[in-house]
Amino acid sequence: MVGATLSRRHTEVGRIPPSELPEALISEGRYWATTRELTVLTGSTPSSTRQAIARLRLQGRLFSPARGFYVMVPPEYRDWGAVPGEWFIDAMMKHLNRDYYVSFLTAAAMHGASHQAPQTFQVMTARYLPHRDVGRVLLRFTTSDHVSDMAVEQRATRTGYFTLATRETTVVDLVWHSRAGGGISNVATVLKEIGELDGDRLARLAPPRGRATVRRLGWLLARFRPDVDSHWLQVVARPRDGEPVLLSPSAPKRGPVDKGWAVVVNSAVEPDV
Repeated sequence: MVGATLSRRHTEVGRIPPSELPEALISEGRYWATTRELTVLTGSTPSSTRQAIARLRLQGRLFSPARGFYVMVPPEYRDWGAVPGEWFIDAMMKHLNRDYYVSFLTAAAMHGASHQAPQTFQVMTARYLPHRDVGRVLLRFTTSDHVSDMAVEQRATRTGYFTLATRETTVVDLVWHSRAGGGISNVATVLKEIGELDGDRLARLAPPRGRATVRRLGWLLARFRPDVDSHWLQVVARPRDGEPVLLSPSAPKRGPVDKGWAVVVNSAVEPDV
């Protein structure tokens, strides 16, 4: 069934001129549709609809971030060749049947830690998706087995809602995959800027990312966020068990050991704030 948000006039008549599709959908508060839906709306054949879509794409009036899925572009964003990622990511991921949340530096910026604005739109997903560029929007996907384990929240946008990592999830993920956060020093910058953090929540969220993540996070909190209670994080870190972990996996494997967190401090950490 064509989306219920379309007006009764449009769904009953099913004769929107193909050249008017973007404006017709946007006027109804809808910004996306599948190939089949567009075919029904125009009352055209699938072949004619595909030809119309191709013309609209060339005009920058719609784009396709996924096969068979089209997003309408209002006039103010046609220079972009797309609309902001948060406008369509939820609908796109539902179309692809993927669990997800907006993550890493993109999430950090949405929580106010925007000292170094991300150049990409970063998304955590439960199953592999290739990166894709649509106009100015550079979608970057990271696959994780723990998407359903992490805390998320719903954020409103002009077109509906999208799923966003909470502050605590954002911090844990950045420590887990510091390369996605621009390196350990930039992660420390985010940690200082992101605002209030709940230590108990961090202690619940970090273990699925591994003990190395727990220990690195504890070490960073002790130095850059002493206001956060890290008692339970240290309990789950178990610093007396096993070998110390590297603070930075990509740096040389030598440096002093912080016994309180069982971390080899093998990299200088210099936040920008």
